[in-house]
Amino acid sequence: MPSTTSEPELDTTRPFRIRWTRTDCERFERDGLLTPGKYELIEGDILRKMPQKRPHAIALSLTCICLRQVFGDLYVEGPVAINVAPEDNPTSEPEPDLIVLSRPLTAFSETNPRPEDIRLLIEVSDATRYFDRGIKANLYARAGIVEYWSLDLVQRTLHVHREPSEGKYQRVSVYQENETIAPLAAVGQTILVSALLPPRTTE
Repeated sequence: MPSTTSEPELDTTRPFRIRWTRTDCERFERDGLLTPGKYELIEGDILRKMPQKRPHAIALSLTCICLRQVFGDLYVEGPVAINVAPEDNPTSEPEPDLIVLSRPLTAFSETNPRPEDIRLLIEVSDATRYFDRGIKANLYARAGIVEYWSLDLVQRTLHVHREPSEGKYQRVSVYQENETIAPLAAVGQTILVSALLPPRTTE
């Protein structure tokens, strides 16, 4: 008679994985194996940054213009490398598309902005939208970044992440392009979502 078990036996063996560090990436840059600004280090993985397509570039420029109108030219920067939570820093150095700083960008001439220096973080998302709303959102939440926007160019929506706690954003709201959003760091200021998006293409 075959034996029975209440739970299936699971093979917990995991494939070998190398988790790269910031120190590794600095060495690779010195050796000419990596080019600064052409990759991101996320949770130990070196991710090649793809060339921007026109919709992404236009959305990035429009979003930058809108944010500078609200916060001032010296407080909006990107793409730029940032620090994250201390436990994530050795294996992660994300470069979000835009950040809004609590101090002028000239205050960070020698160091990356830290989570407490960031009032708002924005990723412009097309092919990477699920990654940006998953792994990256959790990375930013663990860092305690108070507000994170993911601008979805495919669905033409803005996903607003707030209230980071226990490694996740506890409140995520989706804004349609005809709606307005008020940043937490700019009381009384509103931005129309469609002002961040490239024009609709004609069929």
